[in-house]
Amino acid sequence: MASKKNDGAAYKALVSDIKSGALGALYIFHGEERYLIAKTLESIRRALVPGGTSDFNYRRFDGAGLTPDEIAGAVDTLPVFSERTMIEVHDFDLFKCSDEAKRRLLDLFSDMPEYACLIFIYDTVEYRPDGRQKFTAEVKKLSGIVEFSVQEQSKLIRWIRGHFEETGKQISRKDAEYLIFLTGGYMSSLDGEIGKVSAYAKSARIERSDIDAVVSPALDAVTYKLTDAVIRGGFDDAARLLYELLEMREPARRILYGISLKLRQLLCARVLLENGMGTRELMGIAGIRYEFQARALVSAAEAAESGEIERGLILCSEAAYDFNSGGDPETGLVGLLLNLAANKNYEKN
Repeated sequence: MASKKNDGAAYKALVSDIKSGALGALYIFHGEERYLIAKTLESIRRALVPGGTSDFNYRRFDGAGLTPDEIAGAVDTLPVFSERTMIEVHDFDLFKCSDEAKRRLLDLFSDMPEYACLIFIYDTVEYRPDGRQKFTAEVKKLSGIVEFSVQEQSKLIRWIRGHFEETGKQISRKDAEYLIFLTGGYMSSLDGEIGKVSAYAKSARIERSDIDAVVSPALDAVTYKLTDAVIRGGFDDAARLLYELLEMREPARRILYGISLKLRQLLCARVLLENGMGTRELMGIAGIRYEFQARALVSAAEAAESGEIERGLILCSEAAYDFNSGGDPETGLVGLLLNLAANKNYEKN
């Protein structure tokens, strides 16, 4: 039952098993892409508990206070007017159970009835198996573990364009990339934003202005724009973006972290450029998901000096120290922006 495939292959195998009706008895779902988890669970429900039988053959549990005996009771309940039952267990941390609970669960997992499909879903609880435990090794052998990762750029762009086509709209590859940038690339966010953009756009062709008019940008996107404005010397734009972030009630510490992160990535891009490397190396070292984001950072790094970026990071560190020493965070952010402007002017001189 357990899969030795990589995460992408495990997901593909699961999709194939759903379509062919060959679903197993025990799964663990985890990962950042909550949209894919939700859609996959919907597909499994349709396959295992068709309309009219869900009241008898579908059970959903939340982890808080749940016991192994309650899970076993649901598994042991025979299906009614159907061949299978489906049991979803959300946010039950298998790896933090008592030793007795683990023993009881392993007994259950080792003798799962063919009619049952038991799925553990890690949502708000972090999936952190302890590889030192024998229990973890046994669970991996007995279950199908599927990670739902954020989708790679090419797949996500196809998905975005397909969703727009369903609404009678078209979007260019570049504008699809821009939409990914604004939302952080999570399908759960993109799904709602695509609907908003499609409803707003007057023509069949989605324009950048349509996206900017209605999409709520993620913190990462705004801090990138703010940092880019600083590097370009566009401090009016930077001040406007900072004001927007504060109006969105983003915590000042998160904003500072976002600015610092972008400057660290920018410094990394600059050092790589100076050593004859570029986009691909930056993606690997800085953990950047999408090539177009790395390209933008490399382009920005070409217009900046290492010393300028390093001084900017020192200013961020000083602002963080002031935050932690009791200074007013919002005032500190405004001060940081002024200091970054002075740093840019120093570089020009």
